[in-house]
Amino acid sequence: MDEVLIIEDEEAILMALEDDLRAEGYEVATATDGPGGLRMAEEHAYDLIVLDIMLPGMNGFEVCKRLRQARVTTPILILTAKSQEIDKVLGLELGADDYVTKPFSRRELLARVKAILRRGAEFPPALESCRFGDVEVDFNKYEARKGGHAVHLTRREYALLRFLIERKDGAVTRLEVLEEVWADPASVYPRTVDTHIGRLRKKLEDDPNSPRYIVGVRGVGYRFAG
Repeated sequence: MDEVLIIEDEEAILMALEDDLRAEGYEVATATDGPGGLRMAEEHAYDLIVLDIMLPGMNGFEVCKRLRQARVTTPILILTAKSQEIDKVLGLELGADDYVTKPFSRRELLARVKAILRRGAEFPPALESCRFGDVEVDFNKYEARKGGHAVHLTRREYALLRFLIERKDGAVTRLEVLEEVWADPASVYPRTVDTHIGRLRKKLEDDPNSPRYIVGVRGVGYRFAG
């Protein structure tokens, strides 16, 4: 049974989320402030974290940042009341896997939760590991190293990298990436693909501004050139 941690300080939203997730068969733990949620997420391996941005003690952006710095790879779904795209992009750049903007419907939230958990369980055994340049990636253990040093990748970044490598014989479009890696393309901005590609380049390329392996194809999308 999947375990979900909800970090939310608004009582009505917290109770509704908890009830909805329990009704779907998930085990649910809750926290009502940033520091408490951070501690729980570091001490227990949850399958998903639902994280509000506006929290007392420590905001959701900082919680997300600290979890990724601590190499906690649990998928994170952020909740934000802000509609500006920059806030969504910032959450993704800090390591979140997806976002939902308040107010959201029960159906939308559950669809996002199921999609994230489904993706986490769908790593096929076909590509277990890979090496290119000074980079080594183990997709089974979710471990990556560059130049012998550990590199933190989110589950979404592992899925994106694996997809690019498996399709390295040709270029892939942003829509193909969304359909394969997000599994819910209609609700995700195409720019989100560019954001995640940029993060992968920063972590794995010697020169992110002149990538050797994760390259763009004008008018198409991206390809892996390893």
